[in-house]
Amino acid sequence: MPTYRLICSLLLACACLGSLVWAQVDYAKLRSVAMNRYGQETVNLVDEWRASIDAMAAQDELAQLKSANDFINRRIRWVQDPEAWGQKDYWATPLETMSKRMGDCEDFAIFKYTTLILAGVDVNKLRITYVKAQTGGPNSQIHLAHMVLAYYATPTSEPLILDNLIGDIYPASKRTDLTPVYGFNSKGLWVGGAAAPATTNPGAKLSRWRDLLQRAAAEGLG
Repeated sequence: MPTYRLICSLLLACACLGSLVWAQVDYAKLRSVAMNRYGQETVNLVDEWRASIDAMAAQDELAQLKSANDFINRRIRWVQDPEAWGQKDYWATPLETMSKRMGDCEDFAIFKYTTLILAGVDVNKLRITYVKAQTGGPNSQIHLAHMVLAYYATPTSEPLILDNLIGDIYPASKRTDLTPVYGFNSKGLWVGGAAAPATTNPGAKLSRWRDLLQRAAAEGLG
């Protein structure tokens, strides 16, 4: 995703973030939609996903992070939006991502965010985070737009980074290849690694994000 478009998307997205809590899911509806639209293989993956979320209930939060990260990274293949969706930029719902078994960085981050919230992690601890990712080694001047999920045990804690490009979860200090630009959740938008949100009520609206929320609700995520 080009940097300018992704920055604009993140700035605009928070207008509708209050709805993106996804604290519950209607699995019967989700399975029905999955069968009608995508077939049995997607239903099977929905069932695996549900079982993984149920299993997380007995885990502490660090174990939940690993479970969600591993489940999604192992089942979803990274591709760019034109290959997956025939569009330059498309934000997929978790069900849509499961149907394709592929997605780009924001699809991974949204899927992990949703999974952890459904597993009971406080939304205040999670931020979908846009970063500049250095590629080509520590001396490279090449930085690409990328999205990860950051977990903050407390508002001032060093975050742990869940990334689709690296399987292990590391603290931000170990991910020197990533420079945070914006992070967001259902509560607000943070600039860089700030502890306090830059805004909790941006006035603009993002049609792509509204569409994602509407599609997710129609599938059973509400």
